[in-house]
Amino acid sequence: MAKIKLTKTELKTQREALKRFSRYLPTLQLKKQQLQMEAQRIAGEYDALEAELKSSLEDLNRWIQLLDHDSAARIGEFIKVAEWRTGIRNVAGVDVPVFKSLEFKQELHDLFAEPLWFDQVINAARQVTEQKLRLQMLHEQRQAIENELLITTQRVNLFEKVKIPEARENIRTIQIFLGDQQVAAVGRAKIAKRKTQDLA
Repeated sequence: MAKIKLTKTELKTQREALKRFSRYLPTLQLKKQQLQMEAQRIAGEYDALEAELKSSLEDLNRWIQLLDHDSAARIGEFIKVAEWRTGIRNVAGVDVPVFKSLEFKQELHDLFAEPLWFDQVINAARQVTEQKLRLQMLHEQRQAIENELLITTQRVNLFEKVKIPEARENIRTIQIFLGDQQVAAVGRAKIAKRKTQDLA
């Protein structure tokens, strides 16, 4: 703990600091709570989407097994991304990326050369691609929120466990010192008065 001056000016400074810390702490605590709720929401969404992706991959594998080698090799041509739009959403002062839309390049295929279920395979493959991109976006959201949550938690702890108790202790120390000084001054004044009376 830094050494403080035992003066009325320092007492005023410490009181103002305590007031400022006490006013700022509830805002930080609210931000921490909002970030925790958002982190839980993202985690739930991530787990649900991961389960969907697993199911989609199983479906895709079943469809691909119905294709011959040449048709299966051509699937990659139909899942090329033309445009992936993202945006930004503000959560408790943190900008997090959000998924907006996804468009695939429109490749035409010969309906007579490919099997009837070729479109089903393309749709399943596109669904898997979109789910993977959505998971990637959720991962980025989670990282942004968790980083901010760590910083906010550190600030809350700093205010709760260090700054506010330190300011209170400084105020108490200065008040005791000033009180002692006042008592000593009164004592000296009485002694001086008595000496003055004795001389008279």
